[in-house]
Amino acid sequence: MKKYFLFISVIILATFYSCQTEKPWQPLFNGENLDGWETWVGPLEEDGDPVGLNNDPLNLFSVVELEGENVIRISGEVNASLATKEEFENYHLSMELKWGVEVFSRRNSGLLYHSYGDFGAGLGVWMSSHELQLWTGNMGDSYRMGKSYCEIPMQKNAEGKYVYTKGAELIPSIPDTETRIVAKNGDYEKPIGEWNTIELYCVGTTSVHVVNGNVNMVNYNSGKYLGEDNIEPLSKGKIQFQSEGGEVYLRNIKIKPIKEIPAEILQ
Repeated sequence: MKKYFLFISVIILATFYSCQTEKPWQPLFNGENLDGWETWVGPLEEDGDPVGLNNDPLNLFSVVELEGENVIRISGEVNASLATKEEFENYHLSMELKWGVEVFSRRNSGLLYHSYGDFGAGLGVWMSSHELQLWTGNMGDSYRMGKSYCEIPMQKNAEGKYVYTKGAELIPSIPDTETRIVAKNGDYEKPIGEWNTIELYCVGTTSVHVVNGNVNMVNYNSGKYLGEDNIEPLSKGKIQFQSEGGEVYLRNIKIKPIKEIPAEILQ
């Protein structure tokens, strides 16, 4: 009997200390200003020079009050990046977004992660990175921005698009090729004007895109694409949000370290 109670006590103590040592969520947006972030603004006119670092003459990125709380507003008027100053590795990121009413070209934006190197490597504006696409109608797609690489279980559909297909053969997703964009396997975006919850799980060289509680993309073997047969593992980097055509609001951006991707997410 004593051994039994000792066994139970050990389990209780282990559970207690496990809970105590689990690290809490860390806000990436403090609710007041853009401390901890920097901006890079591309050309204001076609064929012009980039505006550059921490110079935002059009106020593309701002903190505004919406529905009684402070949120980040991204105007979308010009292609630009809002990037964390800090790098992150092995984490669970959660955020909410909804589209505004202003549209300059299309309701397009993206959550860029494992961002590395210089601004401008991706489409002349963004750092090399993986993109969790936020473009309405394509939310959850995977895109190779700049010199990034991964492998995704995918198949080509009747329309010629590569689509994430669980259990399919892993195929390299390579920049500047037809596999640079891989479509999500389901549309879970809410109607325009409603808040969407976006989650991103990254551990090692695997990442998972989750839209409104639904897994719709898994990337494997993340890397820096330095040329054919020259790929370096990529498991960390800065986080960027895009200004790219449409007004969008962000709130509740938070992150916490994790050691593994939950089994139910990968399943």
